[in-house]
Amino acid sequence: MKILILSKKNPYPPRDGEAIAILNMAQGLAASGHEIWLLTMNTTKHFTPPEEIPASLKNKIKFTIVNVNTKIRVIRLILNLLFSKTPYNALRFRSQEYLLRLKDILESQSFDIIQTEGPYLDFCIPVIRGLSDAKISFRAHNMEYMIWERRAAATGNPFIKFYLNVLKRRIKNLETNLLGKIDALVPISETDLAGFRQMGVKTPQFTCQAGIDMSTYNTAGPPEKTSLFFIGSLDWGPNTEGLDWFFGHVWPTVNIKYPALKFYIAGRNSDFYFKGKKLHDHVINCGEIEDALQFMRDHSIMVVPLFSGSGIRIKILEGMAMMKTIITTAIGAEGITVTHEQDILIANTAKEFISWIDTLIASPERIMTIGTNARKLVTENFDNLVLSKKLTDFYKEELL
Repeated sequence: MKILILSKKNPYPPRDGEAIAILNMAQGLAASGHEIWLLTMNTTKHFTPPEEIPASLKNKIKFTIVNVNTKIRVIRLILNLLFSKTPYNALRFRSQEYLLRLKDILESQSFDIIQTEGPYLDFCIPVIRGLSDAKISFRAHNMEYMIWERRAAATGNPFIKFYLNVLKRRIKNLETNLLGKIDALVPISETDLAGFRQMGVKTPQFTCQAGIDMSTYNTAGPPEKTSLFFIGSLDWGPNTEGLDWFFGHVWPTVNIKYPALKFYIAGRNSDFYFKGKKLHDHVINCGEIEDALQFMRDHSIMVVPLFSGSGIRIKILEGMAMMKTIITTAIGAEGITVTHEQDILIANTAKEFISWIDTLIASPERIMTIGTNARKLVTENFDNLVLSKKLTDFYKEELL
């Protein structure tokens, strides 16, 4: 098959969950023998010079890169709030240059499938329908409106709550309308599939979880010293809100009980996150690191205090692949078929987070046991090549 993937984010380098999910799927499809084209935005927030993309990757995937300025403009945001029904989140990605490049590709090439990564590429559908007979697949990394609904519920600021609720309603309308324009829906979790069915999706559906290449996740024994760590983009609201909560409700107690225990934090924009904040005792800001897997290798207990979001947390999958014991919320574990106390630890309150940290420090052998079970689960259920083949089988059976 010949497949064109549309993306609002350059997936190289694959440093966050969305980028990893896009790039891994593209590589998996290419490795399965399909011809893969990728038309991607190169945004101001996630900009990568095209020359930095390895030639080996360009040999597998035909990249077309379009620079798009997605900076938030306060005046436009306010005008959008007052006079538009389109969510501002979507408006930021509506690039005429991107549409022109899409037209160029469709006028010169024929595709079997055009796979859109996320709902904010909905503006491309009229162009696709006008120039191509390809079937359109909407790959949903999450239920986007649900992220904003949960964030609205979590904030105590009435003005922010009002705006987030407006945004949530608009995004839900956008996603609902999109479901009537596509030929196939490919969510990455059964939880999201159930939600989309409640929204009325009628087209063929197939849950294809985000896969990872297990050969890249080389593990070692647990570090000599027990430590906590967090890794994730700190310019993403659910991550920063979760860390704020952890520092406010969990870490002060843990730090008093275990004064030698250190908490390492890494991720994009971490310096900005900590700017102006007093760094808590024994919290180490590692900044944006080059080797996320080595960072995981060096530390033992991964904490993911997530209270909003949707889809699958790729960093949790990576942590499990690295044999890490992970303490997260029920929302953090959504979309991953885990067993509490066997391959992950679920904690939804400060008391539960503290209790599980107590348990692991008192019984360090459980860190190894849970980590081993976690890697086994990911190996059996999230192999990228297996998932890519299942997706193409679905396309062949349902669309072609």
